[in-house]
This record gives sequence, C-alpha cells and structure tokens, in this order.
Amino acid sequence: MAQKPSIPKGTRDFGPEEVARRNYIFGTIRSQFELYGFQPIETPSFENSETLMGKYGEEGDRLIFKILNSGNFLDKVDEVALSNKDFNKIGASISEKALRYDLTVPFARYVVQHQNEIEFPFKRYQIQPVWRADRPQKGRFREFYQCDADVVGSTSLWQEVEFVQLYDAVFAALKLDGVTIKINNRKILAGIAEVIGAEDKLIDFTVALDKLDKIGEEKVKEEMLGKGIPQSGIEKLQPLFSLSGSFGTQMERLKTILSSSEQGKTGIEELQFINKAITDIGLKTATLQLDVTLARGLNYYTGAIFEVAAPQSVAMGSIGGGGRYDDLTGIFGLKDMSGVGISFGLDRIYLVLEAMGLFPDTIGNAVQVLFLNFGEAEALACMKAIKTLRERGIKAELYPDGKNTKKQMNYANKRHIPYVVLVGDTELKSNMFALKNMATGEQKLLSLDELVEVLIQVFPRF
Repeated sequence: MAQKPSIPKGTRDFGPEEVARRNYIFGTIRSQFELYGFQPIETPSFENSETLMGKYGEEGDRLIFKILNSGNFLDKVDEVALSNKDFNKIGASISEKALRYDLTVPFARYVVQHQNEIEFPFKRYQIQPVWRADRPQKGRFREFYQCDADVVGSTSLWQEVEFVQLYDAVFAALKLDGVTIKINNRKILAGIAEVIGAEDKLIDFTVALDKLDKIGEEKVKEEMLGKGIPQSGIEKLQPLFSLSGSFGTQMERLKTILSSSEQGKTGIEELQFINKAITDIGLKTATLQLDVTLARGLNYYTGAIFEVAAPQSVAMGSIGGGGRYDDLTGIFGLKDMSGVGISFGLDRIYLVLEAMGLFPDTIGNAVQVLFLNFGEAEALACMKAIKTLRERGIKAELYPDGKNTKKQMNYANKRHIPYVVLVGDTELKSNMFALKNMATGEQKLLSLDELVEVLIQVFPRF
C-alpha cells in the first residue's frame, strides 16, 4: 500500500476558499500601498548566502534555510573540517545559497545593484513568501508571506508618520478595529544600555528585552545576567518594566531616566515628533502606543521601531512590524542611504479576520451563475449565453455532464453558487432562460438581454 503523502511541517496547502480570502487581504494591502505612492518590485526566492548571513543577528542566522549545492556537494569539503565536524567550515563549502529570511535585506541588495536606475527617495512595496527554520506553532510558520513597504533615501520623520497612517488605513479597509501600533526607538534602547553600563552589549540587551512578552520579566533578567550585563545595571531597568500611562507621561519619565544620554534624548525627540503629528492628523481605527520594552531583535534597526498588536479579543502575536535603518545598504557598499519600512503579517492577519468573522460573505464565490445541463442542444444554447455573460464580466459556467437535475442542484448548493439557469426543451424553443435564486427559490423566465441586465445589477463589476 502506497504511503500517504504529506507536506513539510510549518507549510500548508490552501484550498479555493482560503486562496480567495488571502487574495482579498493581498488586494486590500496592495491597493493601500499604491494609494500611498509605493511601487512594486520582486526579488528571487533565494539569495547568495553571503547576502543574508550576518544581517539578522545570531538567532536570525540560525533560522535561515540553506540550500545544498547541486551535484556531489561533498567534493569541496575540507577533510579535516569534516572529521572534526566543524559545521561553519563545512557549511560554507556545501551551501552557497539560502532561502530569503525576509524581504528587507534582499531589498537593500536590490537598491545597491540598481542604484543608477532608481529615483531617490525610492518607495517600493513587495508581496512575496519568505522562509524561516522556526518551530511551527499557531500563527508561526516556516513558509509565509510578507507584505512590505519601504522608503530609502530620506531621513525625514514624515516617513514614519506616513507609515503609521498606512498601517491604520489598511486595517480600517479590512474593518479590523482595536489594533494597537506599538512604537519605540532604538536610540532610546541604546541610551538605556548606556545608562546601565551595557553599551558593549547592546545587541544582547535588545534581544533579551524583545522577549519580555514571551518569557516574562524574570526570565529576561536571567538572560541578561547570562550575557554578562551587571546586576546593578539590571536593577536600574526596573522602572522600565512598570512604565505606564499616556504617551506624554511615559516620555517625561524617560527624559528623567535618560537625562545623561544624548542618544537617548534624540530618540525621545523623534518619538515626540511622530506622536504630535499623528495626534494632529488623527487615525481612523488604530491606536498609537509607546512601548519602551519593544526592541525588535533585528540588528539593522537604528531609529523608530514598530510592532502591531491584534485586538485583545484574539490571542495572536504581532501582525506587523518594522522600523528605521540608517545604513542597511552600507553592508553592500552604498553608504549613507537611510531607509524605513514596515511589514504586514499576512498569515496572522488571516487568522485574526477569520476568528473575528470579518471576511465578506461574497469571498470565494468563484461562480455567480451555473447553467444546468439537460442535453446537447440545450448545452449549446447555454454556452452561447455563457459567452455573452462572461463578456459582460459575469462569472458563469455550464455543468459539464447531463446528469439528473437533483445532482446538478446539489452541486450548485455545495459550491455556494447563488444563481442557476435552467434551459429545458420549452425554454430552448422559446429562446428563454429560467433564472433561479438559490437563496429564495424565486424563479424568473427571461430573455438573454433581460438575463444579462438582471445579473449585472446583482453583480456589478465596480
């Protein structure tokens, strides 16, 4: 007996209804990206390993899927390294490429390679899958889509203001209320590290702090101690763990904590600018909230950082994130090219919309009207009518086999097709069409022109 086929853990198949719902989210995000002036690009699913490695920190590097070289990949392996099981040396000789971990680093590579063709500031959006060798769990997959928007070539904080608005616009269009856009600034985190005497351990500090909502305060402190951050410094962090109140209140407390750090004070000024602008402009549905423990563990962030939390009624991790990176392209040789960007987590947004019942009922109705098949002559007449309907933008099809009416009607019900057309011997002779509403059972006898007009009114194209 053949073994039942399966797919790798952390990946999924998508049926027609799921694909239709995903396309609804893609379309909503894409329309807002373009409304805000972003242009689409695409990059390869895999990059040279040297492009990706070392850009995400130690933890990120471990999650990158490596691709084995084709052919006998062991030919070039150093025998001493192989006998010593030296993975670093072995890995470099058997794998030269890797699946992309995110869309930001490939975008930086793209900007450097195409810098003479780009008009700066360059606003791009990208909707493509990424891969991470993570432990699969609810809302976390090994293959998933990211929907990114970035601007490079501008240091203006108005870009951050616009991205907060863009987040709000997308979630408002999806009718997803109660979203919280959390914001912090890496300069503030650098200032905190300076104040507690951990400037040389900034990465260890931010990586540990970024886990606060996952492992809790005590575990974060233990990790910091394990990374060599002094106990006296960790004790100075205590006010941060309990920092609360309005945006302005938290800012005032931060000014006191960071009074001796110029970098920290710069971070505060940047956040105050963004908050004031958003307060003046207003948001439709989302809330902007300061979270000083937000760190986002990616090394390339240098300024404002964002993370989007789903409504509290849904137990879900972040559904978006991003931030400012002052010199990401510098790692590929193009210096002083500041950028800022955000990402939407398609898969988690899907789960949130599903849990809250926010997908429109019409999604997934690939066919709007089904013509029943009563024989060869009747089917030919139906196909002529179907051609006319399709030319007018109506999604129509003919049941292919001349089975009994009950089976054909059951097919329409199971596929949630809202209308069926019956053309029997009587209708064929009179050149008429019987249109039946599957929800109400109402049936009308119509000419082809009348059929077209009725269905166009029910299913307008715009």
